[in-house]
Amino acid sequence: MAKGLEGGCRCGAVRYEVTGAPVYVALCHCADCRKSAGAPMVSWSAFAEGAVSVTAGAPRDYASSEQATRSFCAACGTGLFYRNPAVLPGLIDIQAATLDDPEALPPHIHVQTAERLSWMHGIDALPAFERYPSSD
Repeated sequence: MAKGLEGGCRCGAVRYEVTGAPVYVALCHCADCRKSAGAPMVSWSAFAEGAVSVTAGAPRDYASSEQATRSFCAACGTGLFYRNPAVLPGLIDIQAATLDDPEALPPHIHVQTAERLSWMHGIDALPAFERYPSSD
């Protein structure tokens, strides 16, 4: 397999490599992703199963529904992969923020917007600070 993008979990116990171009890169707003990540949305990059290889460690799998499996690092808890053969046959979704260079795969679409949190609408209008604001 030709060298491609690399990534891994927070603690470094699990590492992976992916080659080729993603089928899509999406921000998912579903309740299952929110609950799994503890975040209002998750960025996913979908690749053909054969394009992804784990190069160090072994992620742990969790059946998050009858059809879906989520893989994560058992040491630090970082979510890594999502598989759902019924909905995404032959694909593996990678949590794009776990890439060493998460800027390499910017999202192109939003999915599962029917479940988007209402306060996500217009969120870009909130005040923004490059670091935590001063408490003075």
